[in-house]
Amino acid sequence: MGVLEGKKILLGITAGIAAYKTASLVRLFIKAGAQVKVIMTPSAKDFITPLTLSTLSKNEVISTFTSNEDENATWNNHVELGLWADFMLIAPATANTLSKMALGTSDNILLAAYLSAKCPVYFAPAMDLDMYLHPATKTSLETLRSYGNIMIPAESGELASGLVGEGRMAEPENIVSFLEKDLLSQLPLRNKKILITAGPTYEAIDPVRFIGNHSSGKMGFELAKEAAKLGAQVILISGPTYLQLESSSIKLIRVTSAQEMYEAAHTYFEQQDVVIAAAAVSDYKPKEVIDQKIKKKESNLNIELIPTQDILASLGKIKEHQKLIGFALETNNEVENAKSKLERKNLDFIVLNSLQDTGAGFAKDTNKISIISKTEIKNFQLKSKSEVAQDILKEVISLFHE
Repeated sequence: MGVLEGKKILLGITAGIAAYKTASLVRLFIKAGAQVKVIMTPSAKDFITPLTLSTLSKNEVISTFTSNEDENATWNNHVELGLWADFMLIAPATANTLSKMALGTSDNILLAAYLSAKCPVYFAPAMDLDMYLHPATKTSLETLRSYGNIMIPAESGELASGLVGEGRMAEPENIVSFLEKDLLSQLPLRNKKILITAGPTYEAIDPVRFIGNHSSGKMGFELAKEAAKLGAQVILISGPTYLQLESSSIKLIRVTSAQEMYEAAHTYFEQQDVVIAAAAVSDYKPKEVIDQKIKKKESNLNIELIPTQDILASLGKIKEHQKLIGFALETNNEVENAKSKLERKNLDFIVLNSLQDTGAGFAKDTNKISIISKTEIKNFQLKSKSEVAQDILKEVISLFHE
């Protein structure tokens, strides 16, 4: 998962010749998995057509406060645009627009959205050499940076006037690279390696049948996706599940049995900073696996079971620098059982969910958890599993600041 994947980008385009580059910029954002909405100043339409940008962004391009001029005009809400975006990018940012941004002028919808934005704002200056070097422009740039806006530096090269020097808008590829590096530097789990286990394990009885459970793997998959969004390098070890991952930045290892999950977890454990054991691992397996399908008989069938290797306990015995988090799904004496597991398996904290809670447990899109450490218990309301994953990872992040 790239850092731009899933991001909502509000792209403001002003009236400079470099506006022609924004078609490539929008295409790169979409390719990276971002959502893009475009705002143009009215004069920017002289340099690139709204049709081109709406086709590439798959969203209507906005350039006025109303969608048309008749009695049925629809208001384009600049406040909603500013609230929608994860970040705003103004590219190209002409000397005229930079000056208006610095002064707080709001004479078009792009500037109104800028003044309403609650998100980070990036801007990529584009103008001729003399304009770029003018003291007034330098004052605008300094003022905007003092407001907390982030400048993507102009590049040197041949300019529209024929002069050669600084002032051309950064190339689309360089803008994307700048944004990715800047956003990545702000992520709380950047450079952290996280191993997550998910789903059930199946323990073979014969070639057809197995011992398993109802785990869907949804919680573990959501944890993997959220961890990647926060900058972590993620390995996800999953038992049998129908779930798929679209992120190329998460290494997915599929296993079937508890033994396979044990071996995979131990293979990667030493290099990890965090291990979150969200899998519902079978506690027992048949002592012997029958080579041929067992035929149904009138008499009872007895299968001797033996314990599987305890993955979490084995990792707790050898952990050094790693943060180790476990899960406890309980039906009775929930807190007491979870606290016991926390101590026995040498965990940093444990995530408790109970089958007694409506909406929690296996194969659901929601969960209700408590996070139990050695010093406190934090209770959470019923939430979507993606939101639960965010809560768990906030607790993980706090472990690095103790």
